Amino acid sequence: MSDIVDNRSRLDTLVEQWWTLREAADALGVSPNRVRQLAREHQLIVMKRPGRPELELPADFIADGAVVKGLGGTLTLLDDHGFDDAGALVWLFTADDTLPGRPIDALRQDRGTEVRRRAQAID
Repeated sequence: MSDIVDNRSRLDTLVEQWWTLREAADALGVSPNRVRQLAREHQLIVMKRPGRPELELPADFIADGAVVKGLGGTLTLLDDHGFDDAGALVWLFTADDTLPGRPIDALRQDRGTEVRRRAQAID
């Protein structure tokens, strides 16, 4: 339980910008319900943050009007390795010297294969 609390508290320092479902929907050109569906399909992570009234997601998950390529596959791998949503976000937004940089940035740079290799190698 303390890991979950620790991960959630770290997110505010790791994730620079959060969007509401409406903001994400506008960026994607879809409805907020479609954003919820994408989260149910493990293409996105949405969460309720402490002190915030709405579900939110990292703005970095969306680029050029689409979900970042490779994000869904990476989220599935992290889920398969037992990561909860907060833990997956911490992993995606924490710098990895072997990439180099944060996994989310590598995904945004179309370096998804490198990111998924690291996710597969998690013990």
